[in-house]
Amino acid sequence: MIEQDVDSGDHTQRDLTDESLRVERDKADAGVTLTREALEEAADEVVRLARQRADEVIQTARDDADRELPPQSTATEARSERARTEADDLLEYERANADAVLKYERAERKRYLADFLAVEREATDTDLIGERKHADTALAARDAVLATVSHDLRSLLGGLSLNAEMLVNHAPDGKSGDKTRRHAATSQRLVSRMNRLVNDQLDITSIEAGRLALLPEPVEVTKLLSDTLEAFEPIAVAAGITLDADAVDLPPHATLDGGRILQVLANLISNAIKFTPAQGRISIRITAEAGEIHFAVQDTGIGIPEAALPSVFERFRQVSADRRGLGLGLYISKSIIEAHGGRMWAESTLAVGSTFHFALRAEPVST
Repeated sequence: MIEQDVDSGDHTQRDLTDESLRVERDKADAGVTLTREALEEAADEVVRLARQRADEVIQTARDDADRELPPQSTATEARSERARTEADDLLEYERANADAVLKYERAERKRYLADFLAVEREATDTDLIGERKHADTALAARDAVLATVSHDLRSLLGGLSLNAEMLVNHAPDGKSGDKTRRHAATSQRLVSRMNRLVNDQLDITSIEAGRLALLPEPVEVTKLLSDTLEAFEPIAVAAGITLDADAVDLPPHATLDGGRILQVLANLISNAIKFTPAQGRISIRITAEAGEIHFAVQDTGIGIPEAALPSVFERFRQVSADRRGLGLGLYISKSIIEAHGGRMWAESTLAVGSTFHFALRAEPVST
């Protein structure tokens, strides 16, 4: 048995923890941004004031130089040039001081931001570690309880199923016995449904934990098809639905978990029967295409709105006018296919029908 990593596509405990981290980091980054903007505004104001001071100094120097010239005398070109040079030197000095102030302010701002960001990141990471530990502990406790409860439920359901089988086998002849057999058969169907619910919940737990167990082995794909037909043809006939199947150009064997693929086909065909009216048709097609084995289950049922197609594979998602996405079957089916390294998708037209596809790599069989 191997365990495959599965992307559940839902907000599991781990997803929620990661989302919490993202939110906290966004808050920290927003705080850093606001602080940086405030500091930059303050630094720019310092520069503005320094530049203004330099301009005031140079203007004062120029005014002083002009006042040194007696109104009645004529300033020589040399004296005027000397005064201007002194004023320019003073301006350059003030500019240098302003640049030094700017450089210092920028350096202080960077240091402050670095310290601030480090503190925020450390606090966020500490919170994350705590949340992850809490989530892991909660998941471990849940899995342990679920495993115990599931084992107990299976034991009880097994006992009910055995008793129902004994009633069917040992019921007397006549009307009384027929009634007993009908009730016992109903009990067996209910037990079977309860078993599926228990198994679905166990699968959900495994998927969320990334531990969906697969047993890949060489499987005859045409045998999968015949087993599926044998199981569902009586149900389809009872519902007044035609069930047909076809397999084209398949390899003799493929490496996959036959039981899991049967589970997927069973989910798809059960849904198709549920949503296809009497006189309808369900077709199963299996073909080999471009290194893949392609499965398609097509029905002439009520169809699904195009906008709702992606959501039918989500957990507990109900699609308008179509309850096939309400439970866990399609979600589990898609997870099983993805655990095989395959892909699953759906096509549908309202009032015409739906087709559910999945494709698996045609892995060579070791000899």
